[in-house]
Amino acid sequence: MEIFVLAMLIAIGAYVLRARNSSRRIALLGSHLGKYQIEKLMESLTAGYLRALGETDVERREQIWHLLDSTESKLSEQFNSFVAEFSTVPEQEARVSKLPLSIPFADKLFPAATFDLRKLLRVHAQGLGSAAQNSLQRTPKDKAFAMSAELYLMQHSCHWFCKSKTIASARMQVRHQTSYAQLLASVPHTTREAYRGVTGS
Repeated sequence: MEIFVLAMLIAIGAYVLRARNSSRRIALLGSHLGKYQIEKLMESLTAGYLRALGETDVERREQIWHLLDSTESKLSEQFNSFVAEFSTVPEQEARVSKLPLSIPFADKLFPAATFDLRKLLRVHAQGLGSAAQNSLQRTPKDKAFAMSAELYLMQHSCHWFCKSKTIASARMQVRHQTSYAQLLASVPHTTREAYRGVTGS
């Protein structure tokens, strides 16, 4: 009985510590992201892509794609500004655990099993910039696919920082019906290799 009570107390303590750590990370990320319209621009792009893909009139569809170009550029610019600002965060506060589940103080107990979110955000900034500039001369549809993949992977990284890799992947599956493996396979090769170089995934 005493062992059971002790186990319960440890479990409750671990839950409280995880919740506090998650709240702190959410507040940290939110304090920087809140200054920009990145989430709103993401929603506008997603809605715009769906509208363009569903448009049967060729001329109207081309107009929508053209209008989305400016939204993509603005999102990339704002994300670059966010990344530059977040780079001032102390390294210790930007460490992310590679462990699949959230463990209290994992970034301090297992420093070798962590990566720097600041570096990963720079990878995402480069990927978003490349997709927005369309340096590979993709068709509008393929460009939209590449940008969406870049955005979803960036979103996964933010959730990973705030919670854990497992929770981030579960959210991606539920919200976008896309597994983590599918997401990695969908982004361009340059982003994928740079991402793996930082995360080890």
